[in-house]
Amino acid sequence: MALPEGHPLADGRTASSPLVRAARGDRPETLPVWFMRQAGRSLPEYRASRAGVEMLDACLDPALAAEITLQPVRRHGVDAAVFFSDIVIPVLLAGVGVRIVPGRGPVLDEPVRTPADVMALRPIDPEALAPISEAVAIVARELGDKPVIGFGGAPYTLASYLVEGGPSKDQLRTRALMRTDPHTWSQLLNWCADVTGAFLQAQVRAGASVVQLFDSWAGSLSRDDYIRRVAPHSQRAFSWLRGLEVPRIHFGLGMGEMLDALPKIGADVIGIDWRLPLDEANRRLGGTMPLQGNIDAAFLTAPWPLVERHVRDVVERGSEAPAHIVNLGHGVPPETDPDVLSRIVDLVHDL
Repeated sequence: MALPEGHPLADGRTASSPLVRAARGDRPETLPVWFMRQAGRSLPEYRASRAGVEMLDACLDPALAAEITLQPVRRHGVDAAVFFSDIVIPVLLAGVGVRIVPGRGPVLDEPVRTPADVMALRPIDPEALAPISEAVAIVARELGDKPVIGFGGAPYTLASYLVEGGPSKDQLRTRALMRTDPHTWSQLLNWCADVTGAFLQAQVRAGASVVQLFDSWAGSLSRDDYIRRVAPHSQRAFSWLRGLEVPRIHFGLGMGEMLDALPKIGADVIGIDWRLPLDEANRRLGGTMPLQGNIDAAFLTAPWPLVERHVRDVVERGSEAPAHIVNLGHGVPPETDPDVLSRIVDLVHDL
């Protein structure tokens, strides 16, 4: 499999963009910056676009998903558009009943907890991904030489939602299944890897120039459990991109003790949350990997002099890595003043 003819990387449109260059280990003249959850949440134009539309319906409306994806690029001047969707979209498209409950997050109609539940899961029909492909293609055409970042949920995080039935603080049921029924666990994680892999592949084939795998809940795992029982499945998700030569970012929360395992799953860039300074992350990775991150979102409501000092410190620490993509250490909080994000983009580009 190869990138389709006319793909923004194949025809050179995005190959020299600052973000793609940094993701490949280069240091472009301008530091690239984008924000996780930049599409939506804090933007008034997003709230206007979403008025009266359920979250998952918005994700599956190509024109609306494309418009929301483009909004932060227009407003902030960030160096990439992260595709507006949700990590449970491939689960929904594979036929699993899931809905987004405001203020809570994804909730399943029937949790997946037994061998029979896992056996009942079906692969995703490629045709079901058509709205995703259409939306990404619209964005890629609009952006020209700026890349689209495709994304998907890592198998462990998807499995956590399936087993818990919704968001969970500590994933106790999930970790119990992992320990008590390793065969069922492996089957479930393989299924999660394949639906996310198909989701990522569809985005890349439609025009995404970079992908990011999110593992929001991996920090609840021990190092040994992650390496033995989870990492091989994240590698399986990335394997769906074999032959599609796009940079791959891995971002997980609370994974400071597992950083050295991430290059082995196929990641080209390691996203670092706010807990670990970038110079220390670079040291733990042996100075071999481009890093992404890791502005603390708690600073976004602080007076500007504090924000500026913190951003400068993040950039300075990131200068020790082979390359650096500036981002938050997690997502944009909904109450963030959009003007603060725009000022951060201007500051990073000036630096």
